[in-house]
Amino acid sequence: MVDALTSIQIREANQEDRDWLTHQLRGSWGSTTVVSRGQPHDASALPAFVAVDGDERVGLATIRYDSAECELVTLDALRKQRGIGSALLDRVAEAARDRGCMRLWLITSNDNLEAIRFYQRRGMRLTALHRGAVDEARRLKPSIPEVGEYGIPLHDELEFELRLESVDE
Repeated sequence: MVDALTSIQIREANQEDRDWLTHQLRGSWGSTTVVSRGQPHDASALPAFVAVDGDERVGLATIRYDSAECELVTLDALRKQRGIGSALLDRVAEAARDRGCMRLWLITSNDNLEAIRFYQRRGMRLTALHRGAVDEARRLKPSIPEVGEYGIPLHDELEFELRLESVDE
């Protein structure tokens, strides 16, 4: 990390953030639709956290709660190597614990080497390989490319999880 996060704040997204969120999701994900485990999600309508530095929004995370589990649907740090993604991930895990979730999970694609490294370094474990899941997702979202980062053919979903412990006082 280049700088300490003394000026970065993580807060829940509010109504004023929604246009910005929609714009950022379209820029990062090609649309607001994100497909994970065969299910399309409108990430712009999901609960979200925003990272802010002063008056500037510098990151976002969207989440989906499902009983005892929480899915991190998107995570975007607009300034790399500054701890923004880590701060967002920590805040999402805290929110999931507060809701009684026992598991925080996410899907990434087989080409996303930076995300694979990022999540493992933050204690998340690879729990499943969903072979051909990106090929199937492409039927729901045709804009998903066939070749991803580093020229890697895009076919599979990787599932990571973080087991959450309840914090009892």
